[in-house]
Amino acid sequence: MGLLDNLKAKLAPAKDKVGDLAQQHEGRIGQNLDKVAQVVDSKSKGKYHGRIETGTSKAKDALGKIAHKDGPGGQTPPAAS
Repeated sequence: MGLLDNLKAKLAPAKDKVGDLAQQHEGRIGQNLDKVAQVVDSKSKGKYHGRIETGTSKAKDALGKIAHKDGPGGQTPPAAS
């Protein structure tokens, strides 16, 4: 086994735990991402609004993929509300 194989084997339990936690708390994490984005947008006086919105959207997409990796249809998360 190579170094990467060893690392993957050791990190597999942590990856599963992160996926479980993301699935359990997806709604709360998404809400907090929105709150943080609003605060940052307010503090920057809207100067980076587009970038903040894009970053928040990408973070939510990644969260959905992590949370629903074992769901039907592979890694496609359900549509965000």
